[in-house]
Amino acid sequence: MHGRLRPGQRLVVQELAERLGVGRTPIREALITLTGIGVVEIRPNRGAVIRSVGAREVRDFYRLRRALECEAIRTACGRIGEAELRELAAEFRRLIGVVADDRDRLIADAHALDNRLHDLVAVSCGNALLMDELNRLKVLSRAFRDYAYEQEGPLGTSLLKDVEAREHLAIVEALIARDRKAAVRAMSRHIVSGIRDVGEISRFVHAETAPERRHSPDHAAADGHVPADGRPRGSG
Repeated sequence: MHGRLRPGQRLVVQELAERLGVGRTPIREALITLTGIGVVEIRPNRGAVIRSVGAREVRDFYRLRRALECEAIRTACGRIGEAELRELAAEFRRLIGVVADDRDRLIADAHALDNRLHDLVAVSCGNALLMDELNRLKVLSRAFRDYAYEQEGPLGTSLLKDVEAREHLAIVEALIARDRKAAVRAMSRHIVSGIRDVGEISRFVHAETAPERRHSPDHAAADGHVPADGRPRGSG
């Protein structure tokens, strides 16, 4: 997820086992899991390789996630304890506008609250298959999120943190009110915002690395690829 392995690079089980100090079996199991997530693919005569994910696939991923998250929150609404929701709401309000000298700590706090809310919705949806699918996708969705926070660009860490905190707060307030329609709308807006974030970052990175090339605002990185680590090619 940090870009140390590039698209198309082979993942050799024995080499990984030696480097990580584990047996071959857990490496094979991890590769199977990563294949299911979509960041690794098994190719004939080559074995496991890092998968290159195109911009269209990134957008399709977010659309799938939106459908699943909206259904999860629709059924979770009314199932989550009010005390826990009010505690989350207070944490998101505290996060909005706060400035800290320790940027990494601030981002870690924002990510922890993000994870807590989405995991709570998944666990409370009452559908084991839906929860399993959300858990399968969350590794990749959080990789895209982490990538967005790592970039210096038009969004900026503070702005992105505040935007996400307000979106999360709207979700929690709808859950407190037990308003299913409002909760679904708030979740949908939040996921769509994630699509825009990745698009904005892709355009910014391409503009910085290839200023002579122009990109349509409606087709983020349309002629490039976002590798499995979430970094558009040319991002370094």
